[in-house]
Amino acid sequence: MIRFGTDGWRAIIGDAFTFENVRKVARSHAEVLKERGLSKVLVGFDRRFLSEEFALEVGRVLRSEGLEVAVSTGPCTTPMVSFGVKYLGFDGGVMITASHNPPEYNGYKIKESFGGSATPEFIREVEKRIPTASGDPAKAGDLDRIDLKVPYINGVLSFFEPDLFREKELLVVHDAMHGSAAGLMADLLLDSRVSVLTIRSSRDPLFGGEPPEPVEKHLRILRRKVLSLSADLGVANDGDGDRIALVDERGNFVNSQILYALLLYHLVKNRRRREGVVVKTVSTTYLADRICRSEGIELREVPVGFKNINEVFLKEKVIFGGEESGGYGFPELLPERDGVVSALMILEMILTTDMTVSEAVSHITKVYGDSFYKRVDLPVDERARRRLEDLRADPPTRVGSRPVVRVNTADGIKMVFGDESWILMRPSGTEPLIRIYAEAPSEKEVSELIRSGEELITV
Repeated sequence: MIRFGTDGWRAIIGDAFTFENVRKVARSHAEVLKERGLSKVLVGFDRRFLSEEFALEVGRVLRSEGLEVAVSTGPCTTPMVSFGVKYLGFDGGVMITASHNPPEYNGYKIKESFGGSATPEFIREVEKRIPTASGDPAKAGDLDRIDLKVPYINGVLSFFEPDLFREKELLVVHDAMHGSAAGLMADLLLDSRVSVLTIRSSRDPLFGGEPPEPVEKHLRILRRKVLSLSADLGVANDGDGDRIALVDERGNFVNSQILYALLLYHLVKNRRRREGVVVKTVSTTYLADRICRSEGIELREVPVGFKNINEVFLKEKVIFGGEESGGYGFPELLPERDGVVSALMILEMILTTDMTVSEAVSHITKVYGDSFYKRVDLPVDERARRRLEDLRADPPTRVGSRPVVRVNTADGIKMVFGDESWILMRPSGTEPLIRIYAEAPSEKEVSELIRSGEELITV
């Protein structure tokens, strides 16, 4: 059974992710596009094993279904495909990537004409056609190819004030994690006083032996390099460039919750973006609530997955949207998370405020309170699944010594406590895992919450 998760269909290459199954998905996708009167599709691909070959096969299938198709000339980021769809005259897009998943995976992401992740309704229409779709090869032949890099760079630079990047010498270490964002930061900042050193920039379908996921445990090289070079900051992007991780000038990892708060604060305070709502997923920081409350801005909380943030983007004016996994979107430019744009936004914050990253973090926590965060992943078994469903149906009134003041069951079960600390337990939409998340004012409290969550799931 082929099912799309929080962002696309992902599966192991040679197991479920085969050329036959990819053709079935592409033909189902083509049917939905044609039913909606759409005809022009952009196809991109990352640096994973066989990604270009899968992308070309998708292109051939879409063309055989009567659609006009262009395939990127080389590996690209997911935001580059979304940008191309929105600004270069396409009706939809496909990105062949498994994002941050381990190297044995690949995937199929769908982009709609607005330049963002396909809505749940669109995905359902594709999924229901897959079982009866043909997996037969399409007719061979050359496809139109398109360069996405130059228009993307020009478009992103138009979202910023280039002169700001010429005001001060800074050194940034960019960890591409062997993904398709390699070289983008350096190209974007070529005409500036910001120097960029890119590490792990070569193509390696094994990603150096660990998943291209920008989380603390995978950033040892980046942290060491920032310290050894006395760099001003380090940034890492995942395999398809739509997520970011941040390291401060002291080599300290800045967790994704604090990073969300930094970006939101910069947009509201320094860019003066105040008209509209802010969106976060259920797994995202309470600092967002506090910033929005203090500024009189409405905050929306949605299930995990950027497609759920996109649904708000499409219906209302949104200042900013983001999620715990390090994906942040700026709908003024693109209704899509973009790790490279997020990195430029942090640079803009540093240059605007004349603060270091660590000083900016200290300022946020001084004004809005301390935030410590942790996530653990548990292997899925039937007992754990049943236990999670039981908890959703009958939520506990206490977790450890903490009374529960609010419960959210929109995505798994989230329990919130009196000081706005919280714990969330939910099944992953991309991997066979149950994730437990927690945020609290101290590391000790976070560890206690995670421990309590593990006990609740495994009891």
